[in-house]
Amino acid sequence: MSTGATLRQRLGDRLWRTAQAEAGPIRLGQRRIYVLPSAAGWAYGGALLVMLVASINYGLSLGYALTFLLGSVALVSLIHAFRNLLHLEIRPGHAEAVFRGDSAQFAIHVHNPRPTPRWALSMKAGGGQPSVFDLAAGETATVLLDRPTTRRGWLALGRITLETRYPLGLVRAWTVLRPQLDCLVLPRPEASPPPLPPASAGDRGGMLRRSGDDDFAGLREHHYADSPRHVAWKVAARGGPLLTKQFAGIQGGELCLDWSGLGAMADDEARLARLAAWALAAHGEGRSYALQLPGSHIACGTGSAHLHAVLRALALHGGGDAR
Repeated sequence: MSTGATLRQRLGDRLWRTAQAEAGPIRLGQRRIYVLPSAAGWAYGGALLVMLVASINYGLSLGYALTFLLGSVALVSLIHAFRNLLHLEIRPGHAEAVFRGDSAQFAIHVHNPRPTPRWALSMKAGGGQPSVFDLAAGETATVLLDRPTTRRGWLALGRITLETRYPLGLVRAWTVLRPQLDCLVLPRPEASPPPLPPASAGDRGGMLRRSGDDDFAGLREHHYADSPRHVAWKVAARGGPLLTKQFAGIQGGELCLDWSGLGAMADDEARLARLAAWALAAHGEGRSYALQLPGSHIACGTGSAHLHAVLRALALHGGGDAR
């Protein structure tokens, strides 16, 4: 982030009092809502001023009545815009991990505790596109906010703006929030990676134990990511523990995705991209694989949970966990 952008962010945090992220729920009170005329409102006010001057110059009683009537409509519009945001409750939702370069989607829950609906609400994050929605009485809506990703690691949602121009568009009422919500940005896999490195048989005699085909090789403790098809249901029906069947394949031994094995690649991001591509390829083939990084190691495993652990380690390698 440039010096100018950092300075603007600090000034914005001080102005809107959003230096610290809020865990939620965030309830909008009177002191958190700001109200100013919109562009149409300023033009409307200018027209009223011209009408007032003309009524004074020509002594038009009906001109006074029309001017003050239209002015009262603007004041009522201001009150309605303010009340359209008052007492709304905002809670941080979740954000699924994405690859670098894709748009991160943050879910924000907005609850209307009042017995009256809220109309024409708009929420946006940073320079993203606004999401427009309505809220019925007592309803909770989930708003998805997009943010571009340019680097791996944790991406904070940052400041968001919730606003409304209801009912006539003459007044803009808004509030600035900073929900505590982060998204994990994974390294983008290499587009055309080489084939997977050869597996090491090690002490398994060249046989890879995995959930798959071929011969039955025994039972092991059940893991969350195991397929229900391989659960030993007969053992569970007899009151035994939940176990998973193992099968001996013939695809070689354990596959280790080793950082040090990519010595020819000088760029760390290129290494992470290749390891991410290999992890996805091994997962797609049902292979059991491990990950070796400088200072960390993930043992052999399979399944979606293991893949997520590997990609998370790659995303946070080398200080990517700084929030």
